Amino acid sequence: MSEHPDRALIRRGYEAFGKGDMETLASMMTADVIHHVPGSNQFSGHHKGREACLDLYRRWAEETMNTMRVELLSVLVDGRGHAMSHHITRADRGDRGIEIGGGLFFTIVGGKITDIDQCTADIQEEDIFWG
Repeated sequence: MSEHPDRALIRRGYEAFGKGDMETLASMMTADVIHHVPGSNQFSGHHKGREACLDLYRRWAEETMNTMRVELLSVLVDGRGHAMSHHITRADRGDRGIEIGGGLFFTIVGGKITDIDQCTADIQEEDIFWG
């Protein structure tokens, strides 16, 4: 059986993120994509638009001095434009490190990501890490 296109899209996105390939990530998103980040830290909130999302990813890299790594564990799809990913994030920031489970819920329209809802195993731990 071949891989579902939405699953393949998300897997390619994780690969591009891991390489810091913003051009590929940009090509996978609609211009009005929104990435929702939970919590009460400097990155929490609704990042609206492709450039705002890419800036978020660049800022994560800068804040962690490029130590942030995301290990994709699984991708689930419903065949109706939704995908869920489960991953582990590892990063260092100053004298702090983090290893935490998380996931993303994607909405996909026309083969492009339109919405990303981020979830975490521990909001408080992420708030402390990101300050």
